[in-house]
Amino acid sequence: MKISIDVDLTPEEARRFLGLPDLEPMQQAILKDVQDRLQKNIARVDPDSLFKTWFSLAPQGLEQFQKMMGSLATMATGGGRRPPGKKSEG
Repeated sequence: MKISIDVDLTPEEARRFLGLPDLEPMQQAILKDVQDRLQKNIARVDPDSLFKTWFSLAPQGLEQFQKMMGSLATMATGGGRRPPGKKSEG
């Protein structure tokens, strides 16, 4: 014998039936706070603003950035590495 019971409940009714707390007001408050923070800080994500901020910190900023990119390019192309097993001369 097989017995099936269908229960038609909304999530709110199920939560109340099981005695679980209503977290929706807290969730709404947190989401509003996150939204407010994102809207306040969205200007900082603008690429032009980021670039100006990064390179206005020190006059050497652009030079350091260029050196870093050059080093990365050298590493990516394998430049400056000796083949395995070879010793440097001198």
